[in-house]
Amino acid sequence: MTLSNSDFKLDVTSEIGTLRTLLIHSPDNGLGKVVPSKAQDWLFEDIVHLETMRKGEYDYYVKLLMYFLDPDKIKGKLKDIDAEKNKRSFFKPDDKDFHASNRVIEIQSLLEDILHDADTRKKLVASVCAIENCTYRLQLKLIDTDPVELAKVIISGSFSKSEMIFAPIPNLIFSRDIGIAINNYMLLNKPAKKARARETLIMRYIFFNHPIFAVYQDNILEIPETVQHFLRPGEDTDQKTTLEGGDVMMVSPKHLIIGCSERTSVSGANEAIKLLFEKDVVKKVTIVKIPHKRDYMHIDTVFTQVKRNMWVLLRSLSITESALENNEPIAWFADKKNKDKPEIVQFRKDKKTKTFESLEDLLADISENDLKSTEKTQFIYSGGDTFPYDAREQWTDSCNLLAVKEGVVLGYDRNDKTVDAFKEKGFKIIRVAELLQKFESGEISPDTITDTLVLMPSAELSRARGGFHCMSMPLQRDNII
Repeated sequence: MTLSNSDFKLDVTSEIGTLRTLLIHSPDNGLGKVVPSKAQDWLFEDIVHLETMRKGEYDYYVKLLMYFLDPDKIKGKLKDIDAEKNKRSFFKPDDKDFHASNRVIEIQSLLEDILHDADTRKKLVASVCAIENCTYRLQLKLIDTDPVELAKVIISGSFSKSEMIFAPIPNLIFSRDIGIAINNYMLLNKPAKKARARETLIMRYIFFNHPIFAVYQDNILEIPETVQHFLRPGEDTDQKTTLEGGDVMMVSPKHLIIGCSERTSVSGANEAIKLLFEKDVVKKVTIVKIPHKRDYMHIDTVFTQVKRNMWVLLRSLSITESALENNEPIAWFADKKNKDKPEIVQFRKDKKTKTFESLEDLLADISENDLKSTEKTQFIYSGGDTFPYDAREQWTDSCNLLAVKEGVVLGYDRNDKTVDAFKEKGFKIIRVAELLQKFESGEISPDTITDTLVLMPSAELSRARGGFHCMSMPLQRDNII
């Protein structure tokens, strides 16, 4: 049955408004087929234990999201959902007992829906087979495959538990990177790595063919390549037009941040700005250029928003390069720009550009001027801004938090010093299993909970190198101003 939601709206104007609808993808069988020799090619640092990642970690994320976004599907049913005899059926998109929420939306379900249309199925299969260099006979076999099974095949790369026909796409769990909602527009990505090309293709077909997005067809933005890009000499990708959602933050109704990073190029940011200004989607875009290092990858690994007047960030990367007088001869021949310092430039439609000396200055400006906060902007630093915990915990996504509502954020349970920094700011700290039980008993309500860091189990998820900000594509949030 095709997912429908008569109340659905594409409407995201901030990073912290109460979350109403989002897209996710639960870990699929493809994750369990990542091998050490291909892990880095498939953008994974390590191989993970799939069953632990699912049952011991990601399932808690889904349950928590359901309590906040679609409580009727879970309230009073937790014991039954967790029962061993039900074999996680609540979490499996192809199971008859799947939650099928139209608020916590599973990408695989949307893919199944569009594959029931014969014309769409043929086109998508042909496109996938072209990317993966499949034989013509395999293409015909895929076209004749049942849509429910075909969706699993396209995502996992496998016909069965044993028959792999092409590579998995393990990064699909990081749904943020595929696209970003900006007001009532959707900006689709252009991935930097070939390993993510199939993800982008899948989402392009979903957004342009699924009925839930039908009224927003004219608001789907695709970033073009630069003119005559095919004439670039050689295979060098440094000048490619790339953009990933982890580098895009909708911080206020008229203000977007785009990071230039290992995964998002200056050309990609440039093309996005032209599109956004041409369509009058936002009034200003701030470019935050960070070092092109795997340590950081996207800007949401460096900072995310917690409350209107509060952000979590990596302090060592917050200060931009300042001009230094140096009369030594070597200074005349050295690269004048420090590659380990960010650059921050704000582009305003029909106005002069503006620069910021530090991330703190930029984020305080957003809090106080864009979001009209009357309180002084506060910062929570990764690892308590103490070496080596700041870098260690940033690596395990201490700064990559998802706000389900203002002041209530989800983060990994392993970042102890960052947790202490939250406590110092007056936050309550609670583990997700305990919180779910309190929701179930009625002791705490998602509507009334405030200023809380929810600790999520993370032994396997953290090895995938992405936090809950990465694992979410918000489609609707309440407005906060």
